[in-house]
Amino acid sequence: MKKLLLTVALFVTIGLNAQTKFESAMQNGLAKMKESKTADEMNATASFFERVGDAEKTQWLPYYYAARNYTIAAFMNPSADKDKVAEKVNALIAKAEAIEKDNAEIFCLKQQVAVMQLVVDPMSRWQSYGAIAAEAIAKAKAIDPNNPRPYLLEGQYLMNVPEAFGGGKAVAKKLFEKSVELFENFKPSSALHPSWGKEQAAQLLAACQ
Repeated sequence: MKKLLLTVALFVTIGLNAQTKFESAMQNGLAKMKESKTADEMNATASFFERVGDAEKTQWLPYYYAARNYTIAAFMNPSADKDKVAEKVNALIAKAEAIEKDNAEIFCLKQQVAVMQLVVDPMSRWQSYGAIAAEAIAKAKAIDPNNPRPYLLEGQYLMNVPEAFGGGKAVAKKLFEKSVELFENFKPSSALHPSWGKEQAAQLLAACQ
């Protein structure tokens, strides 16, 4: 019995140490992300998260943040090959989905990638990639109706769509209002889970007034 208890204690200790190591790496990555101001810095942070994900293999959050940082960097860099970035990001999303099924945050990422590819050539791509973006947001809302980020992203997209095609500030305003409302009660599952968007939602709502 004593040996059994010692064995259990050993496994618990190992598990706690592994978890602490992962949390430490993630906190380090999140700090890097907060400090990143340029596309190159965002790409470096993305690469860091990607390495954490490949080392852990059972955690979806590193792949999520890697994909998000690569996407932000591509938006920041006008000369970035957005289709090539999208290919890499979608591969990271696939890794995240293999670990975490039906996750609203991952579908939010899918929307952002679709929008990133749409802006390469809006005139010829808005129907195809616009549909992909809309479907991703619809799924995110269905999975987690209380998540404010799908409404924020949908509003951000529609704000830049002409009124004749169902967009404009009036449409976006309602979505930003919903996002701001949901942010009031939204709490991330942990300190490592996505928490971004509250200030952005308030700023975009103000821009629609």
